[in-house]
Amino acid sequence: MTSSPEIPDTMRAVVLTGHGGLDKLQFHNDWPTPVPGPGEVLIRVHACGLNNTDINTRTAWYSKGVSDETTGGAFDTADDGDATWGGASISFPRIQGADVAGTVVGVGQEADAGLVGKLVLIDTWLRDWSDPLNLNKCSYFGSEHDGGYADYTKVDRRNVHPVDCDLSDAELSTFATSYITAENMLRRADVGAGDVVLVPGASGGVGSALIQLANRRGARTVAMASDAKHDQVKSIGPEAVLQRAPEDLKAALRDAIDDTVVDVVADVVGGPYWPQLIDVLARGGRYTCAGAIAGPMVDMDLRTFYLRDLTFTGATVVPPDLFKDLVGYIERREIRPILAAAYPLEELRAAQTAFISKQHIGNIVVTMDAAS
Repeated sequence: MTSSPEIPDTMRAVVLTGHGGLDKLQFHNDWPTPVPGPGEVLIRVHACGLNNTDINTRTAWYSKGVSDETTGGAFDTADDGDATWGGASISFPRIQGADVAGTVVGVGQEADAGLVGKLVLIDTWLRDWSDPLNLNKCSYFGSEHDGGYADYTKVDRRNVHPVDCDLSDAELSTFATSYITAENMLRRADVGAGDVVLVPGASGGVGSALIQLANRRGARTVAMASDAKHDQVKSIGPEAVLQRAPEDLKAALRDAIDDTVVDVVADVVGGPYWPQLIDVLARGGRYTCAGAIAGPMVDMDLRTFYLRDLTFTGATVVPPDLFKDLVGYIERREIRPILAAAYPLEELRAAQTAFISKQHIGNIVVTMDAAS
């Protein structure tokens, strides 16, 4: 292995020991430092952003036995066998954390030694590189593979993207999951110039990313958020901001943008309000979804779906080219990070508690600043 000097044999890490509550996250000072394989790189983690996948995997919310909203607590009805995003069990212990900003400090014999010393982001989707478009062969960094809630992590060389910008490590670690999810949603819904895009949950990581990325495409964005967050959400750049769940959504749209319909609903919320979101889609409109934090079970009138010629798309696994595009947006300052708070690694439980409370705007991260 080609590496920087003084890589320790052990490191700090927060380890998930099983499905359950916050007590399943255990901090260690002496966890073995990973050793990269021939085609892998070793990364010194500087910061790692939180995301809903961490919470949903820990609590087993992905299990078909769960029909409740995301709460951050364990679910008695969950089945460990289908309790991850891919519908299969994962092994424990597991280091979670997908949104890594760090520096390459070592490479395996088949990786480019020129990467050592580079500041990088990690493409969170792990692929069979002999068949990279096969969705069934994809897995997720920090889920099926150890991630970034540690001083060091390793990953396939093809998942590493050097980035050249003046953002802080904490700011850089806000991008990967939220923005790549949002860009995939917008691509799947074929969002273009002039489209009116409605964004429920606009204050969260994906929601705030959707506003920026849809604006970048020339769309008109309408955000939905709680009243207390309106001023901060407005600063992200939507054309209008509505209440989180207006009693009469069509009337609220009419007052805000002089129209009662939208072209695209980009949703990570779901829950009981969902039918009203579908009712405001224009004929030929598109609904794209990458989450259901308010609950996965919704009431659907199929007549609305087929009589109005609507298109529904799910958005989970991201095409291989998309992360490179995201890095370009960052380097050209076409998007900006929205950093809500940074916690030291040792306080990951507190960071998750803040994340689950949904009182923040943007993204929460943990940093490794105290590492030796």
